[in-house]
Amino acid sequence: MSTRPARSGVTARVLDVLGAFTARTPALSLSDIARRTDLPLTTVHRLVGELTAGGALDRGDDGRYTIGLRLWEIAHLAPASTGLREAAMPFLEDLHEVTRHNVQLAVLDSADPGEVVYVERLSTRDAVSIVTRPGSRMPACATGVGLVLLAHADPADAERVLARPLRRFTPHTVCDPDDVRALLAQARAGGFVISDRQVEPVSLSVAAPVRSGDGPVVAALSVVVPADGTNPHTWVPAVRAAARGISRALGAARP
Repeated sequence: MSTRPARSGVTARVLDVLGAFTARTPALSLSDIARRTDLPLTTVHRLVGELTAGGALDRGDDGRYTIGLRLWEIAHLAPASTGLREAAMPFLEDLHEVTRHNVQLAVLDSADPGEVVYVERLSTRDAVSIVTRPGSRMPACATGVGLVLLAHADPADAERVLARPLRRFTPHTVCDPDDVRALLAQARAGGFVISDRQVEPVSLSVAAPVRSGDGPVVAALSVVVPADGTNPHTWVPAVRAAARGISRALGAARP
C-alpha cells in the first residue's frame, strides 16, 4: 500500500501522464500513455497537447512523445539537484577516482519513504553493471542507500514501509521485515550498511549517511562493486569519509 496522499483533478492527471514515462520506456504514443494512466484517449490527447505546447513534452517524427527540455530545466531547480549535488560532487568525484567503481548519491522520497531517488551517479565503462541512473528510483529496502535513509527516517514511516510486501529482485533480496529491521539497526549503530547482491546477483553496495552538517540525515552515498572476490569492509572507510565530507560541506553552506 502506498503512503502517497490521494490525488484528483487536472493536476493529478497531468502528473499521471508525466509519470507514464520511465527509463525503460522514454518514448510513448498517445495510446501507450492512455493505457498506462487508465485515462480516456481524448483526455490524454488534450493534456499531451498542452504539455507539448509548453515544452514539457516533445513529439518525435514517429508520433511518439518524450520528456521535453523545459521539464528537465524545471526538475534541476529541485534542492536535491542544486545545493546537495553541488556540495557532494567534489567528494563523489574523489571517491570515484579512488575506487574506480560506481558511486551514487540518493535521497528518500518524502511522499513515499519506501522509495529512493538517485540524484547523481558516477561510473566507468568497465565498472559492474547497475540499473540506476540520475532521476531513477528504487525500493528503499533493497538498496544500500535506501537502507541507510530508512534507518534514519521517522520510525513510523519505516514501519509503514515494512508493512507492505517487499519486492524480491534476487534470491539474496531481504524480504523478511525482521531481517530488514536488523539491517536498519546495523546502519544506525555502525554508520554504514552493506547491501549484498540484493538488486543484482553480481554486485553489492556499501552506503553511509550524509547529514546536513551536524543535523539530520538528508541523503546517502554508496559505492557499488562486484560481489565476487570483494571484501566490502575494505570500502567502508572511504565511503564514510566521503559522506562526512559532504556533511561538512552542507553544514558550511547553511545560512
